[in-house]
Amino acid sequence: MLASKVTKKTLRWRFRTRALAFEEQFDLLASGFSRSFSVARSFGADNTSSLINLSKDTEGGAFQLRRQMRRDSSCNPLFNQDHRVVRTSIGSFSLSNRYYRSHGHLEDIKDKFLGSVPEVVKIVEVGPRDGLQNEKTIIPTEVKVELIKLLVSSGLPVVEATSFVSPKWVPQLADGKDVIEAVRNLTGVRLPVLTPNLKGFEAAVAAGAKEVAIFAAASESFSRSNINCSIEDSLSRYRDVALAAKSHSIPVRGYVSCVVGCPIEGAVSPSKVAHVAKELVDMGCFEISLGDTIGVGTPGTVIPMLDAVTQVVPVEKLAVHFHDTYGQALSNILVSLQMGISIVDSSVSGLGGCPYAKGASGNVATEDVIYMLNGLGVKTNVDLRKLLLAGDFICKHLGRPSGSKAAIALSRTTATASKL
Repeated sequence: MLASKVTKKTLRWRFRTRALAFEEQFDLLASGFSRSFSVARSFGADNTSSLINLSKDTEGGAFQLRRQMRRDSSCNPLFNQDHRVVRTSIGSFSLSNRYYRSHGHLEDIKDKFLGSVPEVVKIVEVGPRDGLQNEKTIIPTEVKVELIKLLVSSGLPVVEATSFVSPKWVPQLADGKDVIEAVRNLTGVRLPVLTPNLKGFEAAVAAGAKEVAIFAAASESFSRSNINCSIEDSLSRYRDVALAAKSHSIPVRGYVSCVVGCPIEGAVSPSKVAHVAKELVDMGCFEISLGDTIGVGTPGTVIPMLDAVTQVVPVEKLAVHFHDTYGQALSNILVSLQMGISIVDSSVSGLGGCPYAKGASGNVATEDVIYMLNGLGVKTNVDLRKLLLAGDFICKHLGRPSGSKAAIALSRTTATASKL
């Protein structure tokens, strides 16, 4: 009996000694790699394997990997010291080849978490309108026109150009007529303009607009404070616009504000959002953009809202429009994609702020959205490099850094590489 216990203890001691020796070898190799090695991931033709080069800058990740291997090996130790390979439940790590290659069921894992994400997502760029409308310093018309042209050259399929509202309320966009006349002949892109009423619609059509947008709110208080009328009155007003647009064969897009929270009322009921969205569809809107106006949404509040709306409006007609006030925009976009949404509004360089939260960030940055979608393997047909040029152009004119984390990180990487 005693001999048996000693034998088991000895075996455990030997295995732990080998594991510790392995970790020491791992540390020596990891610390010896050049700092210039970058973390990179490449997928094979069948997207079933990943490759991650190690560098000294990834010591945190290396520690996590060691801890995972220790945990897996304690349950099912398949340790090959001769080849210095550890096989875990999700793959194998080879010291000699310096890579971690996933085998087996990676595709199943991806399908479990990302299987419902659309293969193609349409980006609606709102920077020239929603992004610039709150800027206090008047931006020259030629700068706005050049920004739109740069955005179009990046491959964006929809760029909201301007709005036809009273200059008294939005002086920044008082040149809407001049802007739309300068860009209306651009090809391969839709250039909608915001029209709050029939008068604005008629002015937009006269200037050459080929698509318009109208906006309502899911909050009664917000509707009265923002457009000085009740929700039902605003919907009645927009029915006139929709009828006029139909007579001109002009598509109408609808916006719903405060779909998660209101700066006055607080939380907004999903049923109210669903009601307004359905009314807009019924009057002829081909697409409905659901906007988290003050950026308070989280996946936990976005899911029930989308669930309510998709019960009365086909999911293919819905877009999401998130503000990044609390850093939740990308998370909200991802969960929206998982629920079948395939249209996302965003603003180059994160232009546009939340007027109800001083200093808070506003629209989610288009660069960040494209970077995430590229990482997910989702097609957008947007050239991120050209998009970065558009963001750099407008940020230099505004005299401020980009509000896009991806743009800032990529610019630093480019600057560092240029010095090598």
